[in-house]
Amino acid sequence: MPTRTRRTRNSRPATRPRRCSAPCRSPSASPPSAALRQTDAVASEVEPGTTRRATVALVGERDVVTVSGVDAATFLQGQLSADVAGLATGDSTWSLLLEPQGKVDAWLRVWRSEPDRFLLDVDAGWGDPVLTRLRRFLMRVEVALEAVRWSWVGLRGPDAATLAGHVDGAVLVAPVDWRGVAGADVLGPELAVSDKVSVLTPEAAEALRIRCGWPAMGRELDDTVIPAEAGTWLVENSVSFTKGCYTGQELVARVDSRGSNTPRRLRGVVIEAAPAPPAGAEVVHNGEVRGTLSSVAVTDDGTVVALSLLHRSIEDGEPIDLRWAGGSAVAIVRDLPMQEPLLPVPESSPVGPSGQGSG
Repeated sequence: MPTRTRRTRNSRPATRPRRCSAPCRSPSASPPSAALRQTDAVASEVEPGTTRRATVALVGERDVVTVSGVDAATFLQGQLSADVAGLATGDSTWSLLLEPQGKVDAWLRVWRSEPDRFLLDVDAGWGDPVLTRLRRFLMRVEVALEAVRWSWVGLRGPDAATLAGHVDGAVLVAPVDWRGVAGADVLGPELAVSDKVSVLTPEAAEALRIRCGWPAMGRELDDTVIPAEAGTWLVENSVSFTKGCYTGQELVARVDSRGSNTPRRLRGVVIEAAPAPPAGAEVVHNGEVRGTLSSVAVTDDGTVVALSLLHRSIEDGEPIDLRWAGGSAVAIVRDLPMQEPLLPVPESSPVGPSGQGSG
């Protein structure tokens, strides 16, 4: 379903803001998180009876592709899997940009900022590939395309909507659900986060993303992957099965009609105690290589968590072997999301469970 987008022009907060980044057009720009106060804490799982929660921020950048012109809606309706024409001004929704064969070119969010103007936000570094892909089908239409780099703040936790008001410079704000971890995404050319918001380190943010099973472009999603392999939840939130034809539709519809029972599925991998393997390490099951690790991170308790596209025959809880140059480890396969991630409450955080100062 479309998500109502909130476009804001925030006044500066009373506390001194912390800059997230400057506007950037280069896809090679590094994340701006080093300038912000951060915490390494990421809890591994929820203990029975636990009610402690916090709202934390992930900071980085996303590429934003502007599609504008009198034919913008019609053009995107034939290229994206979501019902773009049905979006009201101010609404947003997740969508897929596919190859004609149904493989993933990009997973992105589309915002209708004006009747004839759309913003597509995608993982940093993927704006230019999206432009290239769209231009391949840009024939006899009045459409203009442009890609820029914007700052991104991902608030995760129960007070995300409130704390979004403490991000200065926001242009677009939308609710988001990382498969059980609710929050809000804030985007703008240049954002500043107030001291009321605790910012995760890149490693802690990556561990949270992996535990939630939220796929990243270039790792879990690329032109070798079909959408259903990332999870039926992604298809359900990104595809309209009633809007009509779009590029790549045939494979998506065929897989859906067969129950989305793809040979591979995106799975979690957990290593209790071992050096962290690199991304690309082989996953071996019953003596056969069944995949590779696409993303790897370490939680605050030393547990290694990873993601991998694995054969559907491998069950939740089954042991696997990991092999890489100079190392090996035994791991366990987990369905996604990997338990309910408990959002951290950093000791230095001024934000308590209710979003008020914890004293």
